[in-house]
Amino acid sequence: MPRLVMKFGGTSVANVERIRNVARHVAREVRAGYDVAVVVSAMSGKTNELVAWVKEGDPLYDPVEYDAVVASGEQVTSGLLAIVLRQMGLPARSWQGWQVPVQTSSSHGSARIKAIDGTGIGRRFEEAREVAVVAGFQGVDPGTGRITTLGRGGSDTSAVALAAALKADRCDIYTDVDGVYTTDPRVVPKARRLDRIAFEEMLEMASLGAKVLQVRSVELAMVHRVPTYVRSSFDDPDNPNPGTLICDEEDIVENPVVTGIAFSRDEAQITLRRVRDKPGVAAAIFGPLAEANVNVDMIIQVVSDDQATTDITFTVPTADYDRSRAILEKNREAIGAGEIQGATDVVKVSAIGVGMRSHAGVASKAFAALAEKGINIRAITTSEIKFSVLIDSEYTELAVRTLHSLYGLDKAA
Repeated sequence: MPRLVMKFGGTSVANVERIRNVARHVAREVRAGYDVAVVVSAMSGKTNELVAWVKEGDPLYDPVEYDAVVASGEQVTSGLLAIVLRQMGLPARSWQGWQVPVQTSSSHGSARIKAIDGTGIGRRFEEAREVAVVAGFQGVDPGTGRITTLGRGGSDTSAVALAAALKADRCDIYTDVDGVYTTDPRVVPKARRLDRIAFEEMLEMASLGAKVLQVRSVELAMVHRVPTYVRSSFDDPDNPNPGTLICDEEDIVENPVVTGIAFSRDEAQITLRRVRDKPGVAAAIFGPLAEANVNVDMIIQVVSDDQATTDITFTVPTADYDRSRAILEKNREAIGAGEIQGATDVVKVSAIGVGMRSHAGVASKAFAALAEKGINIRAITTSEIKFSVLIDSEYTELAVRTLHSLYGLDKAA
């Protein structure tokens, strides 16, 4: 029998009524002839509640016990969905991460999946066509036998990894939106749902601010070539929309130059003025930040007229801004910086498209269009299939709308 993995997020399983709706989506696919494994998140808001309880118990909590607590949200949802499916007459059984097992690293709170043994689930498919309802977000450290969790959005990763392990025909990620859009429809009402998007494009979109899928899940889908759909659980289960297929670039008939515009408000800018221009200065700046697990993104270096000093500008996540400045101040003498400046009122806007590989001047058009709107660019980064600009946050919506129109994304497909 063909196999299908379906994943439902927190808003899709927010209460028992919503879980019954999910069960109808599952029943539709079973009737269509699929052996189905379902991956579920915790009910909407429950993980935040569990995290708050942990911090109330001890702000300096043990990460091992933190995982034991926060993983319980998915356990509740998986059990409830199995109960509802059985009440509907479908064979179903819940599976926790350690029961599959989903083997992970030992990094509690942000573990990475090492291996999934899908033979137990596969056996139940063959023996009873039993729907497997798997708790997402969680796994087990094989060295200690303790429960681990995969970090925020980890259920997406659980689903794609399980699809790869089961050699599923596809993986359907159900959310509260009906697919991947050319940009955020709340910012650009003319944004369009994409029928298809390449793995590479979706990976860039996810890493540059689009919140539809967790970055790690897209990486796994790309590596294992798992066709992945983004669909809405709020559609009528008997007449659902097709959603957006994330697939190989070769499966898309014609690639537009730009597929989508993403933006991220989670950016902060740091500038080091009059840094001594000598070998090793970059290591003195970015080494301590790396040791503190600060992710540095855009980097620009400008040599001064005297050829003896340089200005270095880079961006970090907003949450790491204060910590990064403290680290740099501590190492200021070793770095040899004259002044440390910063800003948190910035946003990163990006254009993504595999079509950029074969078209010249894509970024320069954007720079000219932004200039016409009076938008100053603080920093620029480029790669083969995307470019990003850092601008003042007050111009976010104007910049996104300008680029969306510039590349013809407002037009009906």
